[in-house]
Amino acid sequence: MVAPLPPPRILPSGDAAITVEFGREIDQRASERVLQLDRALAAAPIAGVTETVPTYRSLLVHYDPEQISFDVLGEQLIALAQADAAPAPASIRHWRIPVCYGGEYGVDLEDVATSLGLSADEVVRRHVAGDYRVAMIGFTPGWSYLSGLDPALTMPRRQSPRLLTPAGTISIGGVQAGVQCLPGPSGWHLLGRTPVRTYQLHREPIFLLDPGDVVNFFAIDDKQFAEQDAAAEQGAVVAELVAS
Repeated sequence: MVAPLPPPRILPSGDAAITVEFGREIDQRASERVLQLDRALAAAPIAGVTETVPTYRSLLVHYDPEQISFDVLGEQLIALAQADAAPAPASIRHWRIPVCYGGEYGVDLEDVATSLGLSADEVVRRHVAGDYRVAMIGFTPGWSYLSGLDPALTMPRRQSPRLLTPAGTISIGGVQAGVQCLPGPSGWHLLGRTPVRTYQLHREPIFLLDPGDVVNFFAIDDKQFAEQDAAAEQGAVVAELVAS
């Protein structure tokens, strides 16, 4: 007989949201339980719930307190989290994302290689060999946090974060990898850039990646980057969808 899963922690987040916490650390099993609960709520909506936001280890559930109370919603969320897992999608979307590594596109690649005792080529080889899972979207629109980074590429974030990094930056920080869509601050290490827009307001879809999607990277040169960047600016989805 399989042991029941431990109940999540139910935490208030202001007066109109609940955090359903499945763990204290970045953990694949916790991430899976977050996405399972998110799917379960989509399949069987609870009256009063207005939005859900999955993260690495918790699900933020926004609700209307005039329709449902904190205590009642918390009890229902615990029951739903411990019920049989909501079925995963029939097929998982698998994206291949092009990246131009190093040089002006990835200004930290050489320093990362030196810090890790690897060559720059080996850092790139390990990065493109990884199978990543989109764990959450956040910070800025389209910013995709990825689990699955090769442990050999794990390193602390920069001691001095940059106030501005380019759109399309592909970076690593701690045990995570990331795809940055819009220009913004970052304390992560910049390995390269992608022409892919994970967020584009006047394109359909506006957001390209969803939590649970699988991502792989592949290397392109600067000429390919320029061509694909121009196409992406016009709304083309230059990432390759392997499965849907």
